[in-house]
Amino acid sequence: MVNQSNNLTWQPAAIGQEQRHALNGHKSCVIWMTGLSGSGKSSIAMELERQLYLMKIRSYVLDGDNVRQGLNRNLGFSPEDRKENIRRVGELAKLFTDAGLFTISAFISPYEEDRELVRSMFQSGEFIEIYVSCSLSVCESRDPKGLYKKARAGKLPDFTGVSSPYEVPAHPELIVETDKLSLEVSVMRIIDFLKGAGFIK
Repeated sequence: MVNQSNNLTWQPAAIGQEQRHALNGHKSCVIWMTGLSGSGKSSIAMELERQLYLMKIRSYVLDGDNVRQGLNRNLGFSPEDRKENIRRVGELAKLFTDAGLFTISAFISPYEEDRELVRSMFQSGEFIEIYVSCSLSVCESRDPKGLYKKARAGKLPDFTGVSSPYEVPAHPELIVETDKLSLEVSVMRIIDFLKGAGFIK
């Protein structure tokens, strides 16, 4: 049971989001990449951050593995823990977006309900869901961490795509098919979308 104080109030910032945008020279948003393990989310996130840096755009990557080593290290992979994992990341991404950053999130985030919960935290247009689409067979053939092999051997319970479901996004802003596109082309698709949406001049 969580005990929450009844005397909490939100402290407004002295500097608003529009002022941060003016200082940075660009808007802010969360780029939420979802897809199976091995689909290429983290690789795309790191290269996208590099390209944005070269364009003098302030950004930061929130990666599933990294967050679970600190902020969410007390969470497992049950449906309940997955839900809380995504909720916490959503709140963190919202703070980063309020701070004026392009927040790049790379999480399996397998449940549509959880992703929609995060979307509801943001103003209209700030949440950009990108479905990193890749067939299970290709993800499994890549298996950079050997996770699919362990899951098939029964050593990893609740593993998405094997013993736990993945719900494909119903209406993502963008789909990137990494079993058909190179890393470079995938990143350029995202950058082109951001330009078209007015986040990049």
